[in-house]
Amino acid sequence: MARGIIRVPEGRKIFPELTVEENPRIGAYLVDDRTRTAERFARVNALFPRLRDRRRQLGSTLSGEEQQMLAFGRALMAGPRLLLLDEPSLGLAPLLVEEVARVVTELKRAGMTILLVEQNARLALTLADRSYVLETGRIVLSDTSGHLLANPDIQQSYLGGPRTGR
Repeated sequence: MARGIIRVPEGRKIFPELTVEENPRIGAYLVDDRTRTAERFARVNALFPRLRDRRRQLGSTLSGEEQQMLAFGRALMAGPRLLLLDEPSLGLAPLLVEEVARVVTELKRAGMTILLVEQNARLALTLADRSYVLETGRIVLSDTSGHLLANPDIQQSYLGGPRTGR
């Protein structure tokens, strides 16, 4: 965190034996300003009101979706300048994917830089300003997300749309 970079790993990786209230506070372990920590905690609670209602529960008792929210909250407590998100929609129900999109959009609007690694191509392209298509570890295409969304080859190969224009 010394450089302002925080990662939310694939698979959540919360602390299952800690409560919903304790998990995010771990993310602020390097923050020595209690006022700043309290402000960030209030922001996490505002972003994820469902967690506030479960604050006394152990992390292990949460659903996968709630654990994802908790992992996000823990990362935000550190006050990152760059947030690395690794497959944030993995295993989530469609309604919760919308929740992830809402939070990412809100963080982006607030000025946070986000590097998103996501297999859900449509979600990634709608959230990102710029996108890169990787195949077997190599960048095969990069452009603005709007251009990639409109690209017929991307439509066919990654978004399940009909190939047009060729």
